[in-house]
Amino acid sequence: MVLLHVKRGDESQFLLQAPGSTELEELTVQVARVYNARLKVQRVCSEMEELAEHGIFLPPNMQGLTDDQIEELKLKDEWGEKCVPSGGSVFKKDDIGRRNGQAPNEKMKQVLKKTIEEAKAIISKKQVEASVCVTMEMVKDALDQLRGAVMIVYPMGLPPYDPIRMEFENKEDLSGTQAGLNVIKESEAQLWWAAKELRRTKKLSDYVGKNEKTKIIVKIQQRGQGAPAREPIISPEEQKQLMLHYHRRQEELKKLEENDDDSCLNSPWADNTALKRHFHGVTDIKWRPR
Repeated sequence: MVLLHVKRGDESQFLLQAPGSTELEELTVQVARVYNARLKVQRVCSEMEELAEHGIFLPPNMQGLTDDQIEELKLKDEWGEKCVPSGGSVFKKDDIGRRNGQAPNEKMKQVLKKTIEEAKAIISKKQVEASVCVTMEMVKDALDQLRGAVMIVYPMGLPPYDPIRMEFENKEDLSGTQAGLNVIKESEAQLWWAAKELRRTKKLSDYVGKNEKTKIIVKIQQRGQGAPAREPIISPEEQKQLMLHYHRRQEELKKLEENDDDSCLNSPWADNTALKRHFHGVTDIKWRPR
């Protein structure tokens, strides 16, 4: 199995294994699918952290309004009365005005936070350092865990306009958001390796050979964005070690320059004619009169 280290720009994303005989059409779609699914988990985790702190989403027509404006316009949050967290709620006002402030109690909050941490660990970029490959099944499992935690805390479910529920139902609208720019459509995804685009009409082995133990760094890119930057010749860690070596060498040379003192050459033991004069008996000659 060829090991692919997938990156977006210079940032590591995940590891993936694929046989060398894999069609690049299939592999490109697979990489894009895992990449986008990881982004979905990150978005859900982010919203669930807000859910644990400030409760469910307000109706779109009530978001950003003050209490006085809501009362004046006679608006009512009908879903807020239905979607009550297990064990009761604790009021914690949302300063942004997106959520109703009816947060779960401490016990239920911990259920959400623990699940969020576990899901983040599954899709973490640290999995690359640990040499753990991420599969679509693992990402789906993370989503299932998050869905289960929400069902435990909110047995009545979430409002249909809540972004967490929309993510679970694949109805999210990311148009005009930064999160939407990060998503790469499967049909428009491109893989690059060694400054070459991996054409979908070929096989992986056409580029990397038939050695199944090969490890390569591939970069995922949206079609039309051009070729990504090449990988640096040395890694940041290697560059850091190199700079440290040069710094130590400079310090050593500086110390040698400071100790460049030749006064020791006037010492008796440094006289290369001392032995000859000793045998001639002229070691202690004094020229001043007695």
